[in-house]
Amino acid sequence: MPRRMFWTAGIAAGLFVLPVLSSDALAQIAVSSNDGKAVLINGVNTVPDNPVPDNVTIIDLGVSPPKVLAVVQMPTSLVGPPSSVAVAPDQSFALVTAATKLDPADRKKVIPHNIVSVLDLKATPPAVIATHETGTGASGVDINRAGTLALVANRLEGTVSVFTIAGKVLTPAGKITLGDAKSQPSAVGFTPDGTMALVTRDGDSKVSILTVKGNVVELSKREVHAGLRPYPLAMSPRGDWAVVGNVGMGFGDSDTASLIDLKANPPRVVDTITVGPTPEAVFAAPDGKHVVVTVINGSSRPSDSPFKTDHGLAVILAVDGMKLSKVTEAKVGTWCQGAAWSRDSKTVLMQCMLEQQIEVMAFDGKTLTKTGAIKVSGGPSGFGTSP
Repeated sequence: MPRRMFWTAGIAAGLFVLPVLSSDALAQIAVSSNDGKAVLINGVNTVPDNPVPDNVTIIDLGVSPPKVLAVVQMPTSLVGPPSSVAVAPDQSFALVTAATKLDPADRKKVIPHNIVSVLDLKATPPAVIATHETGTGASGVDINRAGTLALVANRLEGTVSVFTIAGKVLTPAGKITLGDAKSQPSAVGFTPDGTMALVTRDGDSKVSILTVKGNVVELSKREVHAGLRPYPLAMSPRGDWAVVGNVGMGFGDSDTASLIDLKANPPRVVDTITVGPTPEAVFAAPDGKHVVVTVINGSSRPSDSPFKTDHGLAVILAVDGMKLSKVTEAKVGTWCQGAAWSRDSKTVLMQCMLEQQIEVMAFDGKTLTKTGAIKVSGGPSGFGTSP
């Protein structure tokens, strides 16, 4: 049995950082965004009396056990899918969105926010070097493999913001209107070749397809209908498929994940599988064969709910021949959010809000086993890793 280990990352106030952010070619950077203004009290998302500053934890996933490199205070948010962080392909910077902020007029409330911040990962210490306005409810974010474009899904506006990138400098390049504010665009992801992007819309149960030609991003006429309220999105590293999680109506029923064939013309859903109540996040493994699904599993419900459980689930799905199958599942903490894979597809990080920690799990192709945890300040709610 693996030895259980715990690592502490940062404190509630101030900045924790190792002397130098690793530049080792073998390093794999993962960035966890941690919301300091959200706690769960008997099933209700509540602003704590003394919220800690929002922050990110920067982790090297290229070593075992994963190593905390730095903690940086910056705006983040629980609201929206856990794909609210994108790490540049060269690991030089990360983009972090913030869909909410504390209400200046009432510090016990949050109000919509509209920013994406640029985090310089090569600076010593890492630091926010720019902040850009997006649209209301800035949520899912992604960077193309060329490192020249970024997209931000504006959940409360029905739009996607487009940015061009030169080095670490973002320049606004317009917005794409998907629908009205009720369409709720959530997660966004480029295909590896950069010619297409998908946007989930849990408000009207659609997945929009965007076409990309150079720096021009446009809404295509094709919409994919994966399931009831598609929310999180995972893109195959080979670009042959995508998986979306369908969160359903949140009434305790088991929900689904759908496989989209991206090589079909036009792209279409080819398989759907049941994963459990509320698939909050889906993340694709670098091996191109597996997906991890974070399933809330009733763990965030009030104590008197008939659907209340004391744990969430990490579900591993295999993708083979454009079919989904369940490999294994493991119990995780409460109200868990995003996940991250190591490059060798043998380590999974799982964000758990209530415990304010990132659980470290080993995957051997058949089973998923917890081996440790990384404590964070605030609730970990968004994850991004370098390709």
